Amino acid sequence: MNAVDALFQRLRSQNTKAFIPFVTAGDPDIATSASLVRELVHRGADLVEIGFPYSDPIADGSVIQASYTRALERGLHLADVFGLVRSLADVAVPLVGMVSFSLVFHRNPARFLDEAKAAGLSGLIVPDLPVEEAGDLSQLAAARDLKLIQLVTPTTPAERALRIVQQATGFVYCVSVAGITGERERLPPQLLDQLRWLRGQTSLPLCVGFGVSKPEHVAMLRDAVDGVIVGSTLVRRLAEAGQRPVGAIVREIGDLAETLVAALR
Repeated sequence: MNAVDALFQRLRSQNTKAFIPFVTAGDPDIATSASLVRELVHRGADLVEIGFPYSDPIADGSVIQASYTRALERGLHLADVFGLVRSLADVAVPLVGMVSFSLVFHRNPARFLDEAKAAGLSGLIVPDLPVEEAGDLSQLAAARDLKLIQLVTPTTPAERALRIVQQATGFVYCVSVAGITGERERLPPQLLDQLRWLRGQTSLPLCVGFGVSKPEHVAMLRDAVDGVIVGSTLVRRLAEAGQRPVGAIVREIGDLAETLVAALR
């Protein structure tokens, strides 16, 4: 069984929810990324999303865009991201890649998926690949037991949302707000209505991301979702580290993650 499926099966049996942090590969360097993933898992992460830096991200806000730029300016290559994933083979949670389809396409989809599988990824989120064009990649991923996690946004029409959840595997990435990633003061109350509707359309786990950054957000979502995805608020803490010791910053990010995990559970 794929590790993502096994995770949500276990969490549902325990009546608990997944905490899913996002880490940009190579920001500020691969060694720090590896340390941060390990710290987040130690603090309660159930699945970790690894961002593949790309020069022209589609849905990412300024914080994550800046982290991608920092990693690329230091010479990060695709092979380095796969190397990071391989170095985390002993981490006992699934790892999922957030990657632009441009990177997949230019590598060749079959080759990219083979390398992703060999490195140890359990699935991919490809935010710029519309459901209408995702059939081929979905089939290639399924043949390799990789999950292709797809996104539903607040502006997705019901008919299209149905098509997305029918094709998605692993879990449904429910975007909380219209727009890009980034911290928000509050989440829209109509999000809960959308989640209730989606719950009636699919048995796949529902995980909410984009804007989730505070314990209050997590508490609001806790009873309506199977997991929460937190990215920008963690990435920003790393960006603000300056010349401080990396170990101290990683621990501080772990402290923040721990407050979110506590609110979730």
